[in-house]
Amino acid sequence: MDKYSTDGAFTRDSLYGTKPEPTYGGALSFLRRKYSRDLNGVDVAVMGVPFDTATTNRPGTRFGPRAIRAASANMAWERPYGMPFDPLDKLAVVDFGDCHFDFGHPENVPNEIEAQAFDIIDQGPTLLTMGGDHFIAYPLIKAHTRKHGGPVSLLHFDAHSDTWEDDDGRIDHGTMFYHAAKQNYVDPLSSVQIGLRTHNPDTLGFNVLDGPWVHDNGIEAVIARTREILGSNPVYLSFDIDCLDPSYAPGTGTPVCGGLTSHQALAILRGLQGINVIGADIVEVAPAYDVGEITALAGAHIAMEFICLFAARP
Repeated sequence: MDKYSTDGAFTRDSLYGTKPEPTYGGALSFLRRKYSRDLNGVDVAVMGVPFDTATTNRPGTRFGPRAIRAASANMAWERPYGMPFDPLDKLAVVDFGDCHFDFGHPENVPNEIEAQAFDIIDQGPTLLTMGGDHFIAYPLIKAHTRKHGGPVSLLHFDAHSDTWEDDDGRIDHGTMFYHAAKQNYVDPLSSVQIGLRTHNPDTLGFNVLDGPWVHDNGIEAVIARTREILGSNPVYLSFDIDCLDPSYAPGTGTPVCGGLTSHQALAILRGLQGINVIGADIVEVAPAYDVGEITALAGAHIAMEFICLFAARP
């Protein structure tokens, strides 16, 4: 074993390919990708946003990016199972590190997240973001509509709609898609919310495939209906880990029983290859409430499926 066989986060000399190294040690970059803020030639930048002051229940998702990175080491030695190719052979992927913001001025945090996200995507890479609580999706979507135009379609996996009415401009992880819809950053009529199982009387026009619908109709029906709604539109993908049932993701702030299994979520994502995903986030992993790191591992697998979606874009 030569000196370049470990700590690929720092020693990797190529941004492509899968290279095994011990999963129990080393620097905690996502999938052992190189840490870099040089985005020249980069296809996908992975960024953490350790922000959790918009939570309504249990805090702790500020530690989510670190936990997902650690869990992802277990997956970094081979290509995703069932994929006909290794997406890391097709895409140059780096771990950009974490977004910086001043926690002492929470009112400025949304703009700081938006500015950092826009700076990345404006240089060309697709952005994969690890939260953090779900509020971060709002400044991320704003950054993407600045880059790609808007409104965009939202593909949203969650136990909650996050569209509760709010006219006060709250920094709240339950209201950000209300604002995104009202401010024309996302188009509810061409958007899909999957896995919901909390009641909100006003859907704002979003197409909802709730948890019972997924269980009753099955994976293939979810894929077909989602493809029909999204079409060829630019899609921002936001996945709250509490979309999964607490038996598969206990480490989250607002767990709700009756959710999707890990298999259902991963199979739906795999079945949506070919949609026009312009950016994605995985949020609400709170390791303090996790059991055996299964929530962080689910988050890492979901993030890997995002990379597969990026690699399979038309």
